[in-house]
Amino acid sequence: MIMKLLLIIGVISIIYFMFIKKKSSINSQKKATKGEAPQVNDMIECANCGVYVEINEAILSGTKYYCSKECLSAKV
Repeated sequence: MIMKLLLIIGVISIIYFMFIKKKSSINSQKKATKGEAPQVNDMIECANCGVYVEINEAILSGTKYYCSKECLSAKV
């Protein structure tokens, strides 16, 4: 009886580590690479009004991005 239980636990753990654990590690690697430099088509939120704008069209001031010159001049 105990051998059957240990065998079932072993099979379940093998399945978990072969299939489910691999998927979660792949997803965490994708999330880690997203923390790198932004791409050209990435959308970024304006620090003043909250509108999303493409990063190549945004105005960078210090470490914050702004959608227009008006938001840049009205920054808090």
